[in-house]
Amino acid sequence: MRIPVYHLVAFAGRPFEGNPAAICPLESWLPDATLQAIAAEHNLSETAFYVRRGELFDLRWFTPEVEVDLCGHATVASARVILDVRRDSNGSRVRFQSKSGELAVEKNGDRYTLDFPARPPQRLSDGDSARAALADALGATPETVLAARDYFCVFGSEEEVVALRPDMAAVAALDRFAVIVTAPGRDCDFVSRFFAPSKGVPEDPVTGSAHCTLIPYWAERLGKTKLFARPRSRRGGEIWCEHRGDRVGISGRAVLYSEGMIELP
Repeated sequence: MRIPVYHLVAFAGRPFEGNPAAICPLESWLPDATLQAIAAEHNLSETAFYVRRGELFDLRWFTPEVEVDLCGHATVASARVILDVRRDSNGSRVRFQSKSGELAVEKNGDRYTLDFPARPPQRLSDGDSARAALADALGATPETVLAARDYFCVFGSEEEVVALRPDMAAVAALDRFAVIVTAPGRDCDFVSRFFAPSKGVPEDPVTGSAHCTLIPYWAERLGKTKLFARPRSRRGGEIWCEHRGDRVGISGRAVLYSEGMIELP
């Protein structure tokens, strides 16, 4: 069996920046164990697989360790493959069915805009104990701790976010999917980093799904619906954001780095 594979970087305008993803179009679904093994072999933060079903594309995402319910950068990369590389769909819009429901991606110029569900962060009933555990894991104490799917830690400055050197074993032992850290940006509305070591991703370079939580928070705090964000991992990236009530718009570029074939017995 031969499976096409495309290696792209998303939320960046050139290679070696943004977040890399492997995209594999399939004729039909393979066993879950095979999909997970392929993702582990790629050893990227996400490998996405899609199968066409009429006008929709069924889409699934895997880290090297687990399947996840939502991934932004691999969805942007999948849309680039479908619309521009393979031309599997006409027009400038592609619709996916996923574990998070129906998702749409619209191409505008060289940017791809995700229409994702908003996940506003909420206050925690055990906020003091969570804040202490996060301070130990991150090596610094956040000003505010909230949570949605992930812990959401707000710091006072971009410099504090950049300087963080988390204890990944301690982060992995926390009781949420991942940890988002964020602060106001110097030349953007906000910056962020994302740590998910228990899911096989110690630090994700650019996490689109984290912006489902980041956008509602910063839109309310700054009193604006359109924002510009910079993930502050080593690779960096750029994300144009829009708050749409119970949805968010997450926009970025995607660059094809390589393509090839997977050979399976």
